[in-house]
Amino acid sequence: MGFAKNSNLRRRGKAMIRKLVVLVIVLAIVGFGAFWLITAPRTLAASDLPEHTADVANGEYMFWAGGCASCHAAPGATGDDLLKLGGGMVLKSEFGDFHVPNISPDKATGIGDWTTLDLANAMKRGIRRDGVHLYPAFPYTSYQRMRIEDIIDLKAYLDTLPAVDNAVTPTALAFPFSFRRGLGLWQLLYVDGETFVPDPAASDAVNRGAYLVEAAGHCTQCHSPRNFYGGIIADREYSGAPLAAGEGSAPNITSDTATGIGTWSVADIVALFKTGFLPDFDVVGGDMAPVQRNLAKLTAEDQTAMAEFMKTLPAIPSEYKATQAGGMM
Repeated sequence: MGFAKNSNLRRRGKAMIRKLVVLVIVLAIVGFGAFWLITAPRTLAASDLPEHTADVANGEYMFWAGGCASCHAAPGATGDDLLKLGGGMVLKSEFGDFHVPNISPDKATGIGDWTTLDLANAMKRGIRRDGVHLYPAFPYTSYQRMRIEDIIDLKAYLDTLPAVDNAVTPTALAFPFSFRRGLGLWQLLYVDGETFVPDPAASDAVNRGAYLVEAAGHCTQCHSPRNFYGGIIADREYSGAPLAAGEGSAPNITSDTATGIGTWSVADIVALFKTGFLPDFDVVGGDMAPVQRNLAKLTAEDQTAMAEFMKTLPAIPSEYKATQAGGMM
C-alpha cells in the first residue's frame, strides 16, 4: 500500500511539473507576442503626406538649419564637399559606436531609392525604409516636430546633391542594444510623431525660433542631460550635458545667469550665430564650430527669432562645466 501511495504521489508531482512547464511556455509565448505587438514600427502612410509641391530652395534652407552636413559629410569636409553626404563619421557613446550613414542620392549605398515617405518615416517616426527601428543617435525625437512640408522640400533638395558611392560600416552594438526591436519600447516613451505646435501666448518670432531650435535645429540633443537609458531629462532641457563621446560638455544655454547665458542679449546670441564670436570675443570651437557655420547661413530674421526663443528658456543651473570641446564656452 505504501509503495502504491508513493507511486501516485510521484505521478501527481510529475503531472504538476508538466502543467507548470506548459504554463510557463504559454506565458512566455503570450509575453513575447505582446512585446512584438507593442514594439511594432508605427509608420506614416502615403495618405498622411499632404499635397505639396516641393520647394527645393526651402529644402536647402532646411538642410542647413538641420545641420545635415555636419554629420553626413565626410569628417573635416569644407566647401562644396559638405554637399557630398557619403557618411562615414563615427559617433562614439557609452552605448557603442554609431556609424553615420550615406544619405546621398546614390542608389546602391545611399538613399537614392528612398521615397519622400521613407524619409518622413525616418525623421518623424524613427523607422528605416526596411521597417527597422533607427537608433536615436539620429535625432528623430527632435525632427519629429518638423512640418511634413519641410521634409518633402528637404528630400527634393537632397535628390539634387551628388551621389556618393560609399558603403558605410553598419552600426553593430553589443547585446542588448543590438536588438533593435527593443527600441520600440523606447520609442513609446519618446516618439509620438507630432508636429510642432505654436504657443498662442508667444509672438510669431518666438514661435519661429522655437521651431528652428527644437525641431529642425535639434539643439536639445546636445545641450540636455539624459537618463540611464538615453532619454532626455525633460525638466533639465538645455541646461548643459556631457558630450556623448565622453570628452567635454555642451554648455548651459538657458537663461541662468551663473552657469548659462542669462547675461547675454539677443544681439550677443545673433552675433554668435553670424560670426562665431562670443561676447568676450572668444570664438566657438569643438562640436559647435560646424553648427555655427550652418547657422550663419540662416536669415538674420531667423537668427533673431532663435535668439528670442532662447531668451525665454527658464533658468536651470547646470550640473556640468562647459568646455571648449562642448562648443560655446
